[in-house]
Amino acid sequence: MTAILDKPATLDYLEIQLPMDMTEEDFFRFCQANENVRIERDSTGNIHIMPPTGFDTGNFNVEITTDLNNWNRRYRLGLVGESSTGYTLPNGATRAPDASWVSNERLSGISAEQRKKFLPVCPDFVLELRSPSDSLSKVKEKMTEYMENGCRLGWLIDPQNEQVFVYRMDGSISVIKSFSEPLLGEDVLPGFELNLSAF
Repeated sequence: MTAILDKPATLDYLEIQLPMDMTEEDFFRFCQANENVRIERDSTGNIHIMPPTGFDTGNFNVEITTDLNNWNRRYRLGLVGESSTGYTLPNGATRAPDASWVSNERLSGISAEQRKKFLPVCPDFVLELRSPSDSLSKVKEKMTEYMENGCRLGWLIDPQNEQVFVYRMDGSISVIKSFSEPLLGEDVLPGFELNLSAF
């Protein structure tokens, strides 16, 4: 039923092609049956199986997600998703950003039953933390996909080079070339400030 596609020169993930008629319910069950594996699906139906992160990356991600959730507990403007939270984007891809936030406004149209599975919406905010095994170009492609599917603010954090790519809804991308400069949530996450130098 499945076929492994050509192995890329640098193996960031394993890519598998499943039948095109695989429904959202089928894919959700496939992920639940393989719950110890981080799985995403792109808009063409390719399944991407990614390795677990190293300790430093995992700890960095916990620090960031904790700060985001603490901000959300204070303002109660939406809900936070961690790195295993899946979203089915409008283009059909299912992605699991390292951290995410969905506004109450977007959540209001989603039923309680839908919330038990992959959320059928693109988050308002996404964060991808590049691990040493990640190709920067591949992570940038994912960030572009999020923005094209309705994300309002995205941060691609690249610890190896101590830089952050800030993606905005208007299509602009800013590059912050130092972890000493705080990241601001702007009008998407009002009042949120992330100080990467603290980690």
